[in-house]
Amino acid sequence: MYSPSIPRLSLFLGTFVFLLLELHDATLQETGRPCSKLSFGDGNIVCRCNATYCDTVEPVEPLTPGTFARYTSSREGRRLDRSLGRFSQAPDGVVVEVDTNTSYQRLFGFGGAFTDAAAINIASLSSAAAAYVIDSYYGPQGIEYSVGRIPIGSCDFSTHPYSYDDVDGDFNLTKFQLAKEDLTLKIPLIQRAISVSKRNISFFGSPWTAPAWMKTNKNLTGKGSIRGEAGDPYHKAWALHFVKFLDAYKQHNISFWGLTAQNEPTDGNIDHFPFQATGWTPDQQRDFIAKDLGPTLHAHGYQDIKLMMLDDQRLLLAYWADTILTDPTASKYISGVAVHWYMDAISPTFALDYVHKKYPDHFIFGTEACYDTVVHPVNLGNWKHAEGYAHDIMQDLEHWVTGWTDWNLALNMKGGPNWVHNYVDSPVIIDAGKDEFYKQPMFYAMGHFSKFLPPGTFRIGSRIKEPIPKEVKVLSFKTPADFLVIIVLNASDADFKLCVHIPHQGCMNVIVVQHSIDTFVTLIPK
Repeated sequence: MYSPSIPRLSLFLGTFVFLLLELHDATLQETGRPCSKLSFGDGNIVCRCNATYCDTVEPVEPLTPGTFARYTSSREGRRLDRSLGRFSQAPDGVVVEVDTNTSYQRLFGFGGAFTDAAAINIASLSSAAAAYVIDSYYGPQGIEYSVGRIPIGSCDFSTHPYSYDDVDGDFNLTKFQLAKEDLTLKIPLIQRAISVSKRNISFFGSPWTAPAWMKTNKNLTGKGSIRGEAGDPYHKAWALHFVKFLDAYKQHNISFWGLTAQNEPTDGNIDHFPFQATGWTPDQQRDFIAKDLGPTLHAHGYQDIKLMMLDDQRLLLAYWADTILTDPTASKYISGVAVHWYMDAISPTFALDYVHKKYPDHFIFGTEACYDTVVHPVNLGNWKHAEGYAHDIMQDLEHWVTGWTDWNLALNMKGGPNWVHNYVDSPVIIDAGKDEFYKQPMFYAMGHFSKFLPPGTFRIGSRIKEPIPKEVKVLSFKTPADFLVIIVLNASDADFKLCVHIPHQGCMNVIVVQHSIDTFVTLIPK
């Protein structure tokens, strides 16, 4: 049995040291700490943090009527830099008309995943530096994530495959127990996020594999599905496994907003798939949810959990939704459809519009994204990655998606650990040998959304009155605190003049510079 007392003590000491640092830097915190820039050549810039220093984001407030706050990140090295402006009655540039009376979908928020790899990397830092990582993500002076994804058991971003009950035939899961990775790594990190956040964090769980004895190939990896068919003892046991996981985390005061029925269910249908997977067809997932998972969650008091189907690529979205959500029994247990970003370049946004229009009572939610360049998995300071994130988020939000979840919160300099060497990039990269970490452009791209679009925000209407370059995107939002938020991505090679017109206020006349992301915040006019 592993005790979580040591890492909890470590995190407590880290918090204490961090508070001392905060008191020491109280004056800086009033206006925000600037990025400590580190260049990796070719314009690739990161913000370096260590045990004694890390940049913060300046608060939006106070704002007065007739003014707006602007936050800018750019290829040239600006990172959520704040400035103030005043409205003008004379437009200067292409007019973007914001329609405050037209609302679309309600947002759940933005976040990342508490994988084993992320927790291992953060724990490799000194307590003070580790505290800065999670505070940068979830704290009020950071980018204020409001979502956290938690793998149910192991995934490729673990150091080895494992499951929670390896006793063959234990259909009642009497031998179920969390792994050391949960108790000593993930749970203390999640508790830290909860403790520093001023927002409610929506945690959702996703399984990669069932225990080997439940599967047709009797293996955690490779091509294999749940033995038998929906409604039988193996499917009932697998459904109960979700409940046991929720119960176990509840004992550590961690409650879940949602679940996905399976991470990338198509992976487990691929011959020789290298890491943890469980295969499902849409018909199999439909029947499992209708006969086993839905009823089991309801019977054990988890009827309010937001259960999501698919959790795979947008390319599959319409077919899976039509197969599963047309079934009245399965549909009543499902709240939403989860999508990944990896094939979005070849997946039409039409699928998002189609599913929203046909199934308006079921939300669409982005649950995983990362850059996985094989040759250079970690590309420190790459601005194109920031633009890629911002473009995909804006494209999703423009087509009814309700939130967007990044993959690992933090990785090492190789893009791991990953037990099958499936290395990828991350918004935060940790150099444990130097006791420092690097906030990449992707981190700030996420912040342009997560910081300013809290849960309960609505996308609202906006109309561009004349043609603009396709590399320039504009979206508008209204927050629960009565702020208007306008986000502009300029991925072009030229500066661009805009008049963002707010009814009864006037124009924000701004120049959005080439290769930049801007977030504008103003009060809703009374």
